[in-house]
Amino acid sequence: MWLLFAFSGPVLWAASTHIDKFLVDRYFHDSDTAVLMIFTALIGVVMLPPIALLAPQTFSQGAASILVMTLSGILYMGAMLFYLRAIQAEEASVIAPLFQTSTIFTLFLAYVLLGEIPNWRRIAGMALIVGAVISLTITPNGRSRSIKRRSVALMTCATFVVALSNVLFKYFAVRSDYWSTTFWTFVGEAIFGAGILAIPSYRRQFAMLLRTNTSALLSINGANELINLGGGLGVRFALLLAPVAVVSAISSTTTLFVFVFGVLLSWLAPTIAREDLSKGNLLRKGVAAAIAATGVVLAS
Repeated sequence: MWLLFAFSGPVLWAASTHIDKFLVDRYFHDSDTAVLMIFTALIGVVMLPPIALLAPQTFSQGAASILVMTLSGILYMGAMLFYLRAIQAEEASVIAPLFQTSTIFTLFLAYVLLGEIPNWRRIAGMALIVGAVISLTITPNGRSRSIKRRSVALMTCATFVVALSNVLFKYFAVRSDYWSTTFWTFVGEAIFGAGILAIPSYRRQFAMLLRTNTSALLSINGANELINLGGGLGVRFALLLAPVAVVSAISSTTTLFVFVFGVLLSWLAPTIAREDLSKGNLLRKGVAAAIAATGVVLAS
């Protein structure tokens, strides 16, 4: 059961990656991507009342626990801001593989903070998954894809913060409960969004975008945030049922799904995404997918 929840994240996040790239290129070419985070924060605010009704024990948590759970939400938003800044400068299929460093960070942090020590079979599975995904960054002629240093730095920051946020989430979700932890995480996301709105230049950009592209931004970005939310909730639930590092390794298959969706979009909507559809490239990605699938079997 946990495997199904763990895979909900990569599938939904891969779809969201392409939507993010479309939104950034179409509507945020001349705007700061920090403004996009306001929409993410708003979705979190909308979720607060239902969770409060579903889990009245939310407000009975200790002050220290609430503070750290809220910090987890703020950290997650910071990571997503790093990610959006990176994707603004690179293609989605180039940025996605950089998420794999989160598995390494998660393995280390889970050991330090949670005492989770995966067995050798799971370590081998995680290595296969990460190795398969990294192989996707190698071009058919054997050279690595050219990635800007700034993008690498941004994604390294993003993956470390995501790893820390996930480990903190599990730490408190296990000791508290899932919905209480989710509630205070969303509060942290809302605080981050409020902080962005408090900056006059971002507030003006947000107002201008809403005036000029109201229906498109609300519909496309609203759907995208719900997709992100579904993936996030699924993975966070999987974190309660399996070691954090294993869930992180499975989440790293997002890159494979990014390529799959990229291929489908290249066939069906080439104006949105373009992937190399040559036989050699598709075969290489197919082999990587098979290796990653083997890794998932071992890790689970």
